[in-house]
Amino acid sequence: MKTIFVTLWLVAVISPAFSQELYINTEPASNMATHSLGIRIENQGYFNPSYKDRTSIELMFGANKNLMLHGSLYASDYYQPNQHFEGGSVYAKYRFFSVDSVQSHFRGAFFVKAAAINNPVPYQEISLEGDNSGVQTGVVFTRLIHKLAISVSESYVRAFPNTGDFAIPPGNSHDALAYTLSAGYLLFPRKYENYNQVNLNIYAELLGKNNPGYGQSYLDVAPGLQLIINSFIRVDFAYRTPLYNDMVRSSANTYLLRLEYNLFNVF
Repeated sequence: MKTIFVTLWLVAVISPAFSQELYINTEPASNMATHSLGIRIENQGYFNPSYKDRTSIELMFGANKNLMLHGSLYASDYYQPNQHFEGGSVYAKYRFFSVDSVQSHFRGAFFVKAAAINNPVPYQEISLEGDNSGVQTGVVFTRLIHKLAISVSESYVRAFPNTGDFAIPPGNSHDALAYTLSAGYLLFPRKYENYNQVNLNIYAELLGKNNPGYGQSYLDVAPGLQLIINSFIRVDFAYRTPLYNDMVRSSANTYLLRLEYNLFNVF
């Protein structure tokens, strides 16, 4: 009982200060609490010209203060008329740098992701979120100052042939460089009193990718809203649209809707 009380107290104190870096389309350099478990159900889709959508289930685990692990499964009708299981991915993030003060910190982390997907490969974009098999590795830095959090990342993506003998077609790159810039701001509550208060965060994210040597690139903007309820339930909504696009892909003009539930001190 004492452990549960301390955990809830820490959540109440910490989450209003740090909630604005729980970005919708990207991961910050910070990790979730040690020995906590997160469950995400996410739906993404587009109308082009007919409606298509993808659903994913993701489990997240805070191994310790520096290491966080994710595992995801994907299903969609992006590549055929009916929904089908596409494959999965695993993700790990290790925080190597941290400078903390009251309602302020600066953190850096390495991350790596690997995916095995069984879809055809008609698009030029390399995406490990249900479209391509491959690996991605990079670095992310996050700066929190009171109610504003800003994060930047850069990563390298390497595509492999998809499972089911779906080869990468000629003219498609095997390599990509990805970069992001994310900003989050805590709108409400204006004054924090207890962990039962609902947090409302607004986000603006820039999401870019480039296939070196192929003249294929894009830069998207993704505004979003987020609710955090009782410090452990999270609801996200975002819409991404291109600022410019020279790449054939499925991710342009897509919405994202996510529900996340967190369990603290489960081990």
